[in-house]
Amino acid sequence: MTSMTVNGEALHYKLDPETPLLWALRDASNLTGTKYGCDSRDCGACTVIVDGRAVMSCSVTIAALEGADVTTIEGLSQGRAHPVQQAWAAEQVTQCGFCDPGFIMAIAALLKTSPRPSGEEIDAIPNLCPCGATPRIRKAIARAAEAMAPAASTTANAVNTPAQPFSGASPQGAEKATLTGLR
Repeated sequence: MTSMTVNGEALHYKLDPETPLLWALRDASNLTGTKYGCDSRDCGACTVIVDGRAVMSCSVTIAALEGADVTTIEGLSQGRAHPVQQAWAAEQVTQCGFCDPGFIMAIAALLKTSPRPSGEEIDAIPNLCPCGATPRIRKAIARAAEAMAPAASTTANAVNTPAQPFSGASPQGAEKATLTGLR
């Protein structure tokens, strides 16, 4: 049995320990906001936040996440109140909507560790949007960063934590995703 916290709730998965987190979330927990896209770490549709880092849930097993703290799009905020979700709506980013949850989670993790991300940090987000919403995504990132700046700056300065890059790999440090979706 694998135990972790998902959206603030302690869960125990009675699944094969090699089950990808994506399927534990979707099938066992009915958290279907995390999307199945490619199953090869190429698209980012399955991105969730694990212990403060953006992780592609298709590429990490539940066994590798024993004791981890996982946040899905459903647990990011109440009523879509997170600044990234608010900016996403304000900039009218959504086209087909399939990539939205993964992008929002990746951006939320980025802004938590890097309140004023550089263009290089934004380009390093490996999520893909086949619809071509890149200009609106960049505007949404800027808007969310501005909205989060006072709180994020105080927190970042207090703990003095360096930004961590997006990792499509498990917390044990498997190979990092190399695709960049915003270039």
